[in-house]
Amino acid sequence: DYVVVKMIPDNRLPPRHLHSVLTAKTFAVIKWESPYDSPDQDMLYAVAVKDLVRKTDKIYKVKTRNSTVEYTIKKLEPGGKYHVIVQLGNMSKESSMKINTVPLSAPDALKIITENDHILLFWKSLALKESNFNESRGYEIHMFDSLMNITAYLGNTTENFFKVSNLKIGHNYSFTVQARCLYSGQMCGEPATLLYDELGTGEDSSASKSGRSTDVAAIVVPILFLLLVTLGIGFVVLYTRHRRLQNSFTAFANSHYSSRLGSAIFSSGDDLGDEDDEAPMITGFSDDVPMVIA
Repeated sequence: DYVVVKMIPDNRLPPRHLHSVLTAKTFAVIKWESPYDSPDQDMLYAVAVKDLVRKTDKIYKVKTRNSTVEYTIKKLEPGGKYHVIVQLGNMSKESSMKINTVPLSAPDALKIITENDHILLFWKSLALKESNFNESRGYEIHMFDSLMNITAYLGNTTENFFKVSNLKIGHNYSFTVQARCLYSGQMCGEPATLLYDELGTGEDSSASKSGRSTDVAAIVVPILFLLLVTLGIGFVVLYTRHRRLQNSFTAFANSHYSSRLGSAIFSSGDDLGDEDDEAPMITGFSDDVPMVIA
């Protein structure tokens, strides 16, 4: 035995499992399920989007018979904060969630150029990669002093560079550049950060840098000079010894050369002594030895 029971749909129930599928800079995709399974008729939903920054509301209507509903909320702002409420059109119980859209990207190629008494920050235009950014919005620049542990707001500009003056010697700074924040600093772009720690501890930054370069030169130049002098002296000594050995060997070989035999004659240690007493006197020349008259 069995019995079939059909539940009466309760249109006062809230939508189920409301969540975000995708969040981008200017739109968000949300998804939810009907209050009960397998609706047998079209259901009208009211999607209310409250801008928590601008304090404005927008209501969209969605009519569908599907059990699972997917909806795209458009015309949002980068870096915005929203409160989304979904309920049936008869103002039944609601389901809600919060959405934070993706902020604008950070400026690219942030770099520093050092001048005599100030520095210049340069970066690429954000409009090159962000179609939602208008140059009239501009950029804002912040500076963090690690020694004092304070962050300062330096100002904003619509240009792609910014001049920073009155930096203290011996301090390390971090500079950030981002799309200018809107509505009391609640909608900002991602910051690009660059560390600047090249200042010395002297009276002036340029003087400190020149002093450091002078100190390095004062150490390196004498060392290089001494190396060159040492190499030169060593080369002269080696060359002199080589020439002296060559001349000594030539003279020694010539003094023991026998033109008759065509080779040099070297005596053993036993033959050393007074050669004039023991050597016979040469009385003539052989006929086969040519005489050379210079």
